[in-house]
Amino acid sequence: MNQYHRLTNLHFQDNWLVITIDGEEKKYAIQEISQALTKASEEERNNFEISPSGYGIHWPLLDEDLSVDGLLGIIHAPEIHRKSA
Repeated sequence: MNQYHRLTNLHFQDNWLVITIDGEEKKYAIQEISQALTKASEEERNNFEISPSGYGIHWPLLDEDLSVDGLLGIIHAPEIHRKSA
């Protein structure tokens, strides 16, 4: 399995999601990234799973998923296949 990102130290601080991604601490305003996390209890927020590849974060009690690439603003454009003449 490919390792896309290394995620460590995920926690909530007031209205912020704080996470270290690939060695760099990032802060995200919860209300800007997830309505489910905005409304969640402390217990629901703190019950999360990080995918083994580091590609995403899942909150099973909320059925909420966040893509790490999405948090970082990485956009994957689909490949365009052209037919040769």
